[in-house]
Amino acid sequence: MVAFSELFHRLNPWSKNSNPISTTTASLLLVFYALSYFLPFYLSPLTRPSPTLSRDNPSVIRARIRSVCISCFCCCLSTFFILLYVADLSLPDALHYLGLWPLGLIESARALGLTALLFAGPLFLYLVVDDGWKDWVKGYPVKELWGDMLTWRNIVAGPLTKKLLFRTSSVPLFLLSPLPVSRIIFYSPVIFGLAHVHHFYEFRLQNPRVPVFAALLRSVFQFSFTTLFGAYATFVFIRTGSLLAAFAVHAFCNGMGLPKVWGRVERLDGRGSGLAWTVGYYTLLVGGAVGFWKELWALTEGGNGLVPRSAFGR
Repeated sequence: MVAFSELFHRLNPWSKNSNPISTTTASLLLVFYALSYFLPFYLSPLTRPSPTLSRDNPSVIRARIRSVCISCFCCCLSTFFILLYVADLSLPDALHYLGLWPLGLIESARALGLTALLFAGPLFLYLVVDDGWKDWVKGYPVKELWGDMLTWRNIVAGPLTKKLLFRTSSVPLFLLSPLPVSRIIFYSPVIFGLAHVHHFYEFRLQNPRVPVFAALLRSVFQFSFTTLFGAYATFVFIRTGSLLAAFAVHAFCNGMGLPKVWGRVERLDGRGSGLAWTVGYYTLLVGGAVGFWKELWALTEGGNGLVPRSAFGR
């Protein structure tokens, strides 16, 4: 198996003669992949939302999961063949570029720990203030994961299929192109963010009384957030060479939601608030963010990265 630092230098992004595909080709393939993921939602009455049929309906969720699984399989297979027959990589190298092997269990645990630093405050709020640790002892979150289609979509099916499409299928294409790694991290997630714009249409269907401007602001925020998160997920994928690591980070973030950034900390059951809780929460929130920034490179370091560290300009 070729060392990936050697493989990267053989396919040097700054060499005009060593790249199997162009940046334009990689971009067009990514756009096609994204369309193959989302367009089928609107071609079938089983998956197409309407004023009376929400995207959160269990039957819609099941049908959409089947659809995206087919799309992701085809897109992964397409990139796999490009790696084998256009880039002329060996089977082990192709699987590594896809992030499928090695699994990267240690890298995934480290990336998950890094991401948890960002949510140190919310974890304190959930586990301590709201006694969420008791739910985990009783196994409620696991039962909900397996018993509720909405939770399954948000924590498992959505993160996994999007990682297969926007990381496994797409990132290797750009690594084979002349696009520098620092730009790949921020370039491909833009399409990932744009791929969520269709939520504006679905939101308007279900909430026709919400002003268009308010719905548009909601979509702009969602685009900005998903693009920023996509950049982080791409960074983790390239640094660890592991689909599992990127999936674990995405699933964790979906489960946590957006952190609370203002106001007093109060219990969900309404049994009061405390100054100590509020101070503790925001101290952990800020401290966790600082720790995340300081440990960003250290906790994504490993021997399975898709490119050498020097490719990031560090």
